[in-house]
Amino acid sequence: MSGYEEQYVKDAFDSNWIAPIGPNVDAFEKEVAEYVGARGAVALSSGTGAIHLALKLFNVGSGDVVFCSTFTFAASANPIIYQGATPIFIDSEPESWNMSPNALEHAFEDAEREGKLPKAVIVVNLYGQSSDMDIILGICKCYGVPVIEDAAESLGATYKGKASGTLGKYGVYSFNGNKIITTSGGGMLVSDDIEGLERVRFWASQSRDPAIHYQHSQIGYNYRLSNILAGVGRGQLKVLDERVAMRRTIFDRYRHALSNISGVLFMPEASFGISTHWLTTLTIDQQLCGVPVPNIIDALAKDNIESRPVWKPLHLQPLYSRCSYYPHSSESISGKIFESGICLPSGSSMSENDQARVIQIIRKCLLGRMQAAM
Repeated sequence: MSGYEEQYVKDAFDSNWIAPIGPNVDAFEKEVAEYVGARGAVALSSGTGAIHLALKLFNVGSGDVVFCSTFTFAASANPIIYQGATPIFIDSEPESWNMSPNALEHAFEDAEREGKLPKAVIVVNLYGQSSDMDIILGICKCYGVPVIEDAAESLGATYKGKASGTLGKYGVYSFNGNKIITTSGGGMLVSDDIEGLERVRFWASQSRDPAIHYQHSQIGYNYRLSNILAGVGRGQLKVLDERVAMRRTIFDRYRHALSNISGVLFMPEASFGISTHWLTTLTIDQQLCGVPVPNIIDALAKDNIESRPVWKPLHLQPLYSRCSYYPHSSESISGKIFESGICLPSGSSMSENDQARVIQIIRKCLLGRMQAAM
């Protein structure tokens, strides 16, 4: 916590605004919209809920298809299923690890030939870095298909000077406990489409009609953020830029200490924007290093340090195994990254001594094996 949250939460208690509406909610929406440069925002209980209601705005329903990045968490695609539609997964490009324009173009060509264009495209900005939005938006515009920008992991990042999450028709942020700033659980939908945001606000509040009694003409959802948690978010937002700076510093320390080891490659930072480096991620070539990723994860765990593989691509998940998938080229980039990728401890409060422990174990693991092989 930043220390700013307590006063906002106290205000909620003092005013007895505990419900999922209130002054903190209104202010948090306004402050996030101003920070990213969007005309408006709606605070919701999760980023998943934000994606869900954005799909609903596009009238996605049974029998429709939606293109979606494959290299992401399941929450990016699950709302497609909520709406009865079918996801089609798009591979990553090696330059940013985000959605491949090549694969997206091939998917559109096939969809047009089959006479079934997608209702929407969900572009995910992975690990704190924007996708190459100009190219992706240009492709989608040619086919008249709108874009939802899943920026759950990239609040604070930029693309050509614009805030990540503001390039698509609708942008999504997450304030889950593991994000760069948090409300414990929560999300936000941002857009310049004020009318659409008002519809989302209505749906997220159980679609309660303006009547003195409880009347409902549309299906609704219990998706609004509480006034207490919005207070936490307001306190967190004050230190977002500091958190971004710290994550980038942590990434730079890892890169300085490990990038000289043969076979170690960090997630590239694309030239078109600035990444938050929400998580420090890298790949380890087992052929060059002689050590598979699971061995490094185990070595860190023995010293009570948690690390994880990168996201397992959704087209490889049992839940989505029957869905179509378009690779970047003859090689599946996301699949290759998954086989060799690892996420390292990257918390904003991480001390240099803690990070030195992580680095020491990884270097010992990799260099010890390489020296033994020599």
